[in-house]
Formats: sequence, C-alpha cells, structure tokens
Amino acid sequence: MAGDLEGFNFEQQHGKDRVRVARVWRTPGGRNSMVEWEVSISLFSDCVDAYTRDDNSGIVATDTMKNTVYVKAKECSEQLSVEQFAILLAKHFTSFYKEVTAAVVKIVEKPWERVYVDGQPHEHGFKLGSEKHTTEVTVKKTGALKLTSGIAGLSVLKTTMSGFEGFIRDKYTALPETRERMLATEVTASWRYSYDTLSSVPRDLLYFQERYMDVKKVLMSTFFGPPKEGVYSASVQSTLYQMARAVLAGFPDISAVQLKMPNIHFLPVNISTKDNPSMVKFNHDVYLPTDEPHGSIQASLSRFWSRM
Repeated sequence: MAGDLEGFNFEQQHGKDRVRVARVWRTPGGRNSMVEWEVSISLFSDCVDAYTRDDNSGIVATDTMKNTVYVKAKECSEQLSVEQFAILLAKHFTSFYKEVTAAVVKIVEKPWERVYVDGQPHEHGFKLGSEKHTTEVTVKKTGALKLTSGIAGLSVLKTTMSGFEGFIRDKYTALPETRERMLATEVTASWRYSYDTLSSVPRDLLYFQERYMDVKKVLMSTFFGPPKEGVYSASVQSTLYQMARAVLAGFPDISAVQLKMPNIHFLPVNISTKDNPSMVKFNHDVYLPTDEPHGSIQASLSRFWSRM
C-alpha cells in the first residue's frame, strides 16, 4: 500500500512466506488423494501507524496468516486445485479484515504423483516427480482478480532435429554453425488467465488442475514434435515462440504466456594426444553435459488486450 508520509512516498506490505501444508482426501474403502503446497502470503493493508507510531492495531499477525492456511485447508472437504486454494485464501483475507485492501497469494505445489504397481494405479501410494505447478493470485477488496499459473523445472531434451545457423559473426565468435546438435532446456512457464473478477472464475474445483495438465502437454508436444519424425528447431528462440503461440491458440481463456528457456549445452567431446590424435573423435555420440554457463532466453506473448 502506497501513500504520502511526512513528505516521502511510502509503500508497504507484509505477509508470511513458505508455509508448508499437506492435505489428504480419503475415500472410505477407496482411493486417497493428496497435495503438498508451499504458501506465501502478502497483504496490502492500512497499517501505516505500525511503522510510524508504534501502533500495531491495524496489523494482521503473520502467525495468524500461517494458522489460516491450515484452517482453510481443513475446511476444504473436496479436492481442489492449487489455484482455487490460493483464490480462497486471498478472498478470505480481503473480506474478513476491513484493514486489508488486497492480498497476493503465491503457492508452489510439490509434484507428488500416484504410483502404478503392476500397471494399476495405487490407491494410496505416491512418488515425487520433477516439475512443479505454481500459481500467483491477487485479489482486491472490490473482487478484482489477477490469476496466473505456471510450471517450474520442466526439463526437456532432444538428441537431434536442432541447429543454430546464420547468427552474427565477428572477431569474438568461436561457435561453429550447425544443423545437428542436442537441444536441452529447463522450462519455466507462466500464463495469465482472462478471469478478472472472483465471480467469473469457473466453479469446477479442479478446472485449473486440468488446464495445467493440458498446457503442459501442449508445451511438450510443441517442443518435441510428432513421435516419429519430431520437429526441427532453428533456435531456442524459434521453439520458445512456437510453444507460446500454441498455448494461446489452444486455450481461449489464457491471455498471456511467459517462457524462460535456458540453453543447457551438451558439448561435443574430442580428445587427442600427440601419440593418439583420435583418442575420442566426435561423431555425434559423446558429449560433455554442462549447466553453466548457459544461454538465457525468455519472452512473453500476449493478446493485444492483455496485461501479463
């Protein structure tokens, strides 16, 4: 919350970070479901006196915020998406406290996945996956909403159908041009939904979970291409754009997409000595995996009326 204070521009917010909560939904005699979330909360509120007059009467204690996460998780008798839980929390803080004008809730979902034993889904067994489902929700007291979902740590690689040619060459350039290289990256993606009020949000509690899975599927299928022939990548930039474009084309309720895709290099290995000039001669087979330094590529794509 910003305002004029003794001739200065003053902005403040406070909250609670990294509140960890797990919720299990049990079906008697049937399948259990579970989630694990890491919740961060920021409140914009009228508590300037706490900074200037030692008056804490306008502060929602951060320990109260932590407790609220567990209370609201307990109240969720039906399984729901991480987005719906974030909306529920943000709506609570803006409606329950007259001092709070807006709430920002960020949640990272730990990727627990149901295990399969002998080809059958286990009723209560889970294993830890890789990429994480993220969300950030802003709710104002007016009911205005900003809703963003995302993926963090989606590691993908293809061993061929990638090249890099025609880039600027000068006296500092040593990189050879190629039409045959490995392409690897760790995708961080976020997308903003077009729902801009609490009343416009779909009522299905798992709608955004299903949408998350669908977006991830589109991102991966665009990166890899068809299973037999694949798709050629002229650069990470080109692939990134095609991935973002595919998301906007496939989901009308997504208004903007942002992708970060570092170019994680697999370097050709050539080893030679005076006595053995061909100890290891590279033939698109032996590589040195590296993670730094790496190329840094990011971009956003949005519909003309959207604000990411």
